[in-house]
Amino acid sequence: MSTMTIIWLVIAVVMGVTEACTVQLVSVWFAIGSAAACITSLFTDQIYIQVIVFVVVTAIALAVTRPLVKKLKRKRPEATNADRYIGKSAVVVEAIDNDHAKGLVKVDNEKWTARSADGQLIEPGDRVVVTAIEGVKLIVSKV
Repeated sequence: MSTMTIIWLVIAVVMGVTEACTVQLVSVWFAIGSAAACITSLFTDQIYIQVIVFVVVTAIALAVTRPLVKKLKRKRPEATNADRYIGKSAVVVEAIDNDHAKGLVKVDNEKWTARSADGQLIEPGDRVVVTAIEGVKLIVSKV
């Protein structure tokens, strides 16, 4: 076994261990490329050929897996229990006035602070529909 075979093998192992120790995909492509260069070193002593194999295989591995990685890293909105109120009807208990940061609605026998989606003043007793949730406030529109 040549010195370069051992070097490529060590690089592959180090990259593999690094990948196993992280929660992100950071070095798997280099582990694959160095494994390919290690195999190449068994057939040729030409270091530039080994390096070319390393670079090409690493690039191909990255190109093939990149769409998968992007899909896995895409953030998905987390649903909360409050999401169940979106689309429901509510009754205004306290006038909704965005300018004065006031407003209270009752939906499913629970009272929530509320703001108007379009900024209009909504009077007590009016019916509204919940269009969104921002923090602990329901965003509503007059029906």
